[in-house]
Amino acid sequence: MKLRHALLPLCLLAALPSLANARGFEVRDMVKLDRVSSPLLTANGAQVVFAKRVVDGNLKASSSLWLRDLRTRDMAPPKQFTPEGWNVNSPALSADGTEVYFLSAKNGSQQLYAMPLSGGTPRQLTDFPVDVDSYHVSPKGDRVVFSAGVFQDCGSALDCTSKRLDEAKASKASGQVFDSMFVRHWDTWADGRRNTLFVANLPASGTAAVKGASAISATLAGDAPSKPFGGNDDFAWSPDGSSVVASIRVQGSQEPWSTNFDLYQLDAAGKKAPVNLTANNPAWDASPVFSADGKTLYYRAMKRPGFEADRFGLMAMDLASGKVREIAPQWDRSADGITLSADGQSIYTTAQDMGEHPLFAVSIADGKTSKLVGEGSISAFDVAGDALAFTRNSLKSGDQLFTGTTAADAPVRAITQSAAEMLPEVKFGDYEQFSFKGWNNETVHGYVVKPHNYQEGKKYPVAFLIHGGPQGSFGDGWSYRWNPQTYAGQGYAVVMIDFHGSTGYGQAFTDAISQHWGDRPLEDLQKGWAAAQQQYNFLNGDKACALGASYGGFMVNWIAGNWNEPWKCLVNHDGVFDQRAMGYATEELWFTEWEQGGTPYDVPQNYEKFNPVNHVANWSKPMLVVQGQLDYRIPVEQGLATFTALQRQGIESKFLYFPDENHWVLKPHNSVLWHDTVNAWLKQHIGE
Repeated sequence: MKLRHALLPLCLLAALPSLANARGFEVRDMVKLDRVSSPLLTANGAQVVFAKRVVDGNLKASSSLWLRDLRTRDMAPPKQFTPEGWNVNSPALSADGTEVYFLSAKNGSQQLYAMPLSGGTPRQLTDFPVDVDSYHVSPKGDRVVFSAGVFQDCGSALDCTSKRLDEAKASKASGQVFDSMFVRHWDTWADGRRNTLFVANLPASGTAAVKGASAISATLAGDAPSKPFGGNDDFAWSPDGSSVVASIRVQGSQEPWSTNFDLYQLDAAGKKAPVNLTANNPAWDASPVFSADGKTLYYRAMKRPGFEADRFGLMAMDLASGKVREIAPQWDRSADGITLSADGQSIYTTAQDMGEHPLFAVSIADGKTSKLVGEGSISAFDVAGDALAFTRNSLKSGDQLFTGTTAADAPVRAITQSAAEMLPEVKFGDYEQFSFKGWNNETVHGYVVKPHNYQEGKKYPVAFLIHGGPQGSFGDGWSYRWNPQTYAGQGYAVVMIDFHGSTGYGQAFTDAISQHWGDRPLEDLQKGWAAAQQQYNFLNGDKACALGASYGGFMVNWIAGNWNEPWKCLVNHDGVFDQRAMGYATEELWFTEWEQGGTPYDVPQNYEKFNPVNHVANWSKPMLVVQGQLDYRIPVEQGLATFTALQRQGIESKFLYFPDENHWVLKPHNSVLWHDTVNAWLKQHIGE
C-alpha cells in the first residue's frame, strides 16, 4: 500500500502555502477545530441536518445545528438554523420531516425542544424538574420516551428527586453509607439515582411545555441507558407506540461483575409489568430495533457472560414465537449498531475492520455482507431511501460530513471541510499501514506516520504509541486525545501496532490477549518495532520513546521492567501498576476478572504473572506519569505508586496530575497542558 496523499488541482496547490513554509499540526489546532456530528437526512433525502461544535478564543465550546440543501450542486455552504447563543445536542427529525427536535439547557436545565427546519424560534416541549438525558419521539409524534437520572422509589414523581437532591445539599453531614456496589463508576460516586425511562405526552403547538411523565422502567433496578456511555440506541419504540424495548442490566449486588444486559419490553402506559425478552442469554443484549410491521425485533448480542469485548452478533427475534436466529453467524466482525434499510431487507452497521471502521450492509435473509463505504473510520450515518449521509475521519482529518447513496462504492460529496481545508497552512504527515509476522507467526498490522517535515534520506526520532482497551485499535481514525498528527507535527515519526487483542481482525485475534497481557502483545510490539525499522529507513531507532494510556500505560510499565533497551523515555497515562490492587480497586470488576481468569483471591497467580510491580527493580528509563483524580477505572493510587517507584530509585521522572479529569483528559485547557508536557518530555529526550 502506498503512502496516502491528496491529488490537488494545480490552482489549489498554487493557493496553498509552500511546503517550505508549512508548519506541523499541534494541540492548539486540534482543540480549536470545528467538529461535526449527528447527520440526519430528511425523508426524501433532499436535506441533511448535522451538529457542529465550535470553540472560541477562550477555548469555550458551543454546539449548533446546521442545514444543507442537497438538491443544489453549487458550493453554497451549510447554514446554521438554531439560534445564536443556544447550545444544542441530540438532534432528531419529526416523522414528517418538517421539524427537528433537540436537547438544550438554554433555560437552566436540559429539556426537549422543537423548531421548524425552515427556521424560527425553538419551542420548549418539556419542563421537568430533572434533566432530559436522552429521548425518542414516538412514531406518531404525540409522545416522547426519555431517560433521566432519578431515585427510582419516587416512581413517576419527578419533583421527588429534585427535592431529595436539595435536601442532601443542605445537610450539614457529608457522609454516605453504601451496602452494595457500584460505590463509584467511571468518574462519579453513586448517590442512589439510576437512569430511568419515562413517557410523556408532547404538547400541541401553542400550549405550555409538559411537566409530568409516567415512569415505565422504575420497577427494574438497572440503568436505562446503561452507565457511563449508554445512549438512546439502548431503547426503541414499537411501531404502534404501545411499548418500548430497552437494554437493561438488572443484577443487584452482582452488577459490577456482570455483563448480562437483557431486552425488556416496557408498557408505554406504565401499567403492565416489564417482560424480559432475552432471559435465555446470560450475556449482553443491546440495540433493539423493530421491523416496520412490529413483528420482528432486531438486536445485537454477545454470547459469553462477563466479557465486555465479545463479538456482537446481529440477531432477529420473532416476537410472536420468541424464536431467535443469528443473521450473519459467519461474519467475523462485531457490529456497532442496527439501522434498517427502507425495504427492510438489510441492516446497515459499522464495525472495526483491519485497522479501519467501514460501513457495511448485511442481508437479513442470508447474512451476506458487503462494504458500502471504507477508507478511514465512519463515526455516524443516516439513510433515507437510498440516500446516505455519514461522517468519516482518518489519520489526517477529524469528522467530515459526506453524502451519497447506499450503493457499494458509490461516489460521495463532501459537505463540510476536512482538517487540511480548515488549516491550509498546516502540513499533515502521510501514513501507511504495514504488516509483519507476530506472535504464533500470525499476521499483525500497524501504521507508520511520517513527520510533517519529512525529507527523503533523513532519519527522524520516533513516538511509539501503544493503544488502550486493551481490546481497541490505533487504526485509520482521528482522536482528540491520542492523535498521531500532534507528534508528526513536532517532527517525529509515529509507529503504532495493533497487537494481539486489538479489534477488527476477527474475534480469535481479539481473544488472544486475555490472561496474556504481558507476553503475546509484547512479542507483537517487539516484532512490530523491528519490522517497522526494517521497512521504513527514515525511523531512527536510537531516538525513540514509548507512550501509552490505560492498557497502553500498563504496557509502558511492563516494558520498563521487561523491554526497556530501545527507549530513551517513556510516557505512562493512567496505566496499571499493580494488578492485584487493580483487581480490588477498579469499579467494573468483570473487566479484571475476565482478563485475569478469575478474582484476585481465586487465581492470585494470574494477577502476579504479568504484574509490573514485580519488575520495578529493573526500571531505569525516564518516565512521565499522568493521572486523573476522577479516574475510577484505574484509580489515582496506581499512578502515584508508579511515580513513587521511580522517585524512590532515583529514576528521572515527572508526575502530571489532573484533579478534575477522569480516565481521559477532556477539557481543552487541560489537553493543551497535557500535550505541552508530553512534547517537552519527548523533546528533552529525543528532540533534535
